[in-house]
Amino acid sequence: MNKKDFNTRSNIIKETFNDTRKIVAYATAEELGIDDEIRHEGDFFITSNGEIIDLEFQSVDFTEYELVKYIELAEHLYEKYGKEVSIYILCPKEINVLVKEEEILSEAEFTIKLACSQVDSCEVILEAIKNKIRNNEILDEDDWHNLRHLQVMCEKSKRNYYRLEYLKIMNRYY
Repeated sequence: MNKKDFNTRSNIIKETFNDTRKIVAYATAEELGIDDEIRHEGDFFITSNGEIIDLEFQSVDFTEYELVKYIELAEHLYEKYGKEVSIYILCPKEINVLVKEEEILSEAEFTIKLACSQVDSCEVILEAIKNKIRNNEILDEDDWHNLRHLQVMCEKSKRNYYRLEYLKIMNRYY
């Protein structure tokens, strides 16, 4: 992760989730030793006191099944490191949150917070990818995955726009 992405995501954690802890490092799932069968699609950060923050971008409805996957990840990380785990989930306005807030019983110390944005997440993702292209940065697997899925994540009325943008980028830069 480059410094700009690190700073942007750190600011999201601080501003959106009111987390004032000092973030000192980015870590990959491999560096954290997350087992392959555990869902781990987010960006992981380490605080100055060794706690782990996972920043996720939710692209499907937030159901009980989704919540259980996040709990499993939090418990896995807590068992491995013995430090509090915070999972912060950004939800676009297009998805439905179908889970009520509830205390989860667990031996692990973790927090899971959702923030639902009123911003069109598809436009944010597309703009971030276009910025990478403008800055001559190489698009990674996640960028291509997100770009491909914009056309089904967006509102039905915007599908052709996102299809066109995907095809333009794919044909010019892949």
